[in-house]
Amino acid sequence: MKKRCDWCENTFDEYVEYHDKEWGVTVHDDKIQFEFLILEGAQAGLSWSTILKRREGYREAFANFDVEKVARFDEAKIQELLNNPAIIRNKLKVRSAVTNAQNFIELKDRYGSFDDYIWSFVDGEPVVNHWTSMSDVPATTEISDKLAKDLKKRGFKFVGSTIMYAHMQAVGMVNDHLVSCFRHKEIINMH
Repeated sequence: MKKRCDWCENTFDEYVEYHDKEWGVTVHDDKIQFEFLILEGAQAGLSWSTILKRREGYREAFANFDVEKVARFDEAKIQELLNNPAIIRNKLKVRSAVTNAQNFIELKDRYGSFDDYIWSFVDGEPVVNHWTSMSDVPATTEISDKLAKDLKKRGFKFVGSTIMYAHMQAVGMVNDHLVSCFRHKEIINMH
């Protein structure tokens, strides 16, 4: 049996699959970056499993994470989303997704891609940690603090340091798999 990070042991299949196939894998695709920006923001105050169970609902509700379409969502569309049981119907989170889409496009225009912008915070290379226990894994770092501060300055919402560190973990900017987890070495070998 494969040894995994403690946080995904004894959970549902999609959670284990997310751990085994996505979490910590390097992402350089703006569409996926935008997807995680929305999903991590939606997670604020909730568990990742709550969001993961609604991921398909988010895909449908947010135009398959097409940033250009989401940036054009009007008040009627926002009200429709607030009545959609397939997503977290939090007014501030839904509105922030639209605002963040508009700001995401501005960053893309300025830096060539959102990906180029966000990866500049780690000089284009993943940070590889060697944690032996989940209690070692931080909720924030100096890098996530800087990233969150910069995004907030640019008008993004639901991008606090904890949320952005989770984003960094999700898109492989940080390898926070425990060293005992089979994915730690596999992800290092992907580079």
